[in-house]
Amino acid sequence: MNLEEYRTVFAAGSLVMMLIVAAPTLGLIVPFPREMERFSEFWVLGPNHRAEDYPLNVRVNESYSVFVGVSNHLVSSSYYLIYVKFRNQTQPLPNVIASEPSPLPPLYEFRALVANDGTWEAPLKFRVLEVSYNDDSMFIDRLSINDVVFVVNASARWDLEYKGFYFQLFLELWLHDVASQSFRFHNRFVGIWLNMTT
Repeated sequence: MNLEEYRTVFAAGSLVMMLIVAAPTLGLIVPFPREMERFSEFWVLGPNHRAEDYPLNVRVNESYSVFVGVSNHLVSSSYYLIYVKFRNQTQPLPNVIASEPSPLPPLYEFRALVANDGTWEAPLKFRVLEVSYNDDSMFIDRLSINDVVFVVNASARWDLEYKGFYFQLFLELWLHDVASQSFRFHNRFVGIWLNMTT
């Protein structure tokens, strides 16, 4: 190997070593494309737009309100469907492990087209209209959600541990699937417990 070839090999080796040493610093200066995490946020906030002061002890014919919201971080605009459902303590919730919604029928729905990194929020007002009692059980016959009346025929037994008749107003998040042109359960749900003893 002559001197000129030795200089070329030495220069190439030095350049490779400088790139290896400088690579961590270059990562801070030169942005490399990264795969963005894709997800949806889903929430229920209390009447003051905070994660507190949720209605718990509910009286017949009194109005209560919360706020439901979605933030879209799926890298494109997304079309959401939110089902409002009502259950007692023994009825099934969604199974997020199996990606299955609750089999309970929806009472009310919201639809929202949300831009990427956008947020949608809406009020949800509810009122228990009719209740009846039979021994150790309470029956809710009718419920109003955003001024629309629903026959629910829901019942709950007296909870000895927590001293009350407990029901849950819960919401499921569904996402429009472009390929199938239908909504699919998006593995997210939120809810609030309601005690009907007062």
